[in-house]
Amino acid sequence: MKTNQKILMTGNDAVAEGAIQAGCSFYAGYPITPQNELTAYMAEHLPQRGGVFIQSESEISAINMVFGASVAGVRAMTSSSSPGISLKQEGISYLAAAQLPAVIVNVMRGGPGLGNIASSQSDYFQATRSGGHGDYHSIVLAPACVQEAYEIMAWAFDLADRYRNPVIILSDGMLGQMMEPIKNQKLPACRQAGKTKNQKYKKSWALTGCKGRNPNVIKSLYLKEGALEQLNLVLQKKYEVIEERETRFEGFDLAGAKIILVAYGTMARIAKSVVKRLREKGKKIGLIRPITLWPFPKNIFSHQVTKSPSHQKFLVIEMSYGQMLEDVKLAVDGKCKVEFLGRAGGGVPTEEEIMQKLHEVA
Repeated sequence: MKTNQKILMTGNDAVAEGAIQAGCSFYAGYPITPQNELTAYMAEHLPQRGGVFIQSESEISAINMVFGASVAGVRAMTSSSSPGISLKQEGISYLAAAQLPAVIVNVMRGGPGLGNIASSQSDYFQATRSGGHGDYHSIVLAPACVQEAYEIMAWAFDLADRYRNPVIILSDGMLGQMMEPIKNQKLPACRQAGKTKNQKYKKSWALTGCKGRNPNVIKSLYLKEGALEQLNLVLQKKYEVIEERETRFEGFDLAGAKIILVAYGTMARIAKSVVKRLREKGKKIGLIRPITLWPFPKNIFSHQVTKSPSHQKFLVIEMSYGQMLEDVKLAVDGKCKVEFLGRAGGGVPTEEEIMQKLHEVA
């Protein structure tokens, strides 16, 4: 891909290309719709550019292969869709406990169960509440367009390395399958890391052989009394730093807004279109789009509530039956009203449905 030109890509292809440019040199995955284009792109392009691609025998194998590659110090990634991500949860817990960086992409589909291959946002709890066992957090990022899906991969790998922590990208079937023109540019991670072809990122903790130095030990099993609690305290301090430094959101037309829509990912694009239409009619409507789902941008909500608690309402819109809704309610802390509109199982709230709900709320 040449730089400074626009090309047409699907969201799945953009994620894969962004990952390769961000220095991903190992990918393991297993086919599942609607993310198969991502795996196919990696199969074709990653080996050509000095990386390793493996189609594993299962989702469980894939996440454990990523564990092994990360231990060796390379930038490693896997991807799947909702039920496949469920199978990876034990491995993600191991990554968090061993403090290993990895990027996991979830192109969400309808559920529960095998569900269907339509777009959904019903894996919010699984991602933000850490679906595996133990008191850990994954960093969770939610792109809203193909360009952002491409660019966010550099940030994802940087966050994973900086905090030695798994990072989850929450995409969905709509974003994964849609095609949009994107501008290919040099990604910040490539410049920052100074990576050249086939060169590993230098990580002092990695298991790369210990000739001439003390051996490194990476594990998630702590049997000595008190040792596991000490690890958990270390992890909690790390999570506090991440919450303080890495929270991101987009605020749109918040000035003077009486009703603020809250949506993430592709749902936020539909919500933003509603805000634009109603602002043209003089309606005081705004939008908050969380980009980091964990850490959740709770401060922007408390800030908005502090400005005008008695004259403000929030309307949370999701392709689920109310998962991010809980985080918004916690952030607002009962100081103003929070309404909800959601559909699941492949249903997508339309602009007309949002406008009707706004009419009822107003």
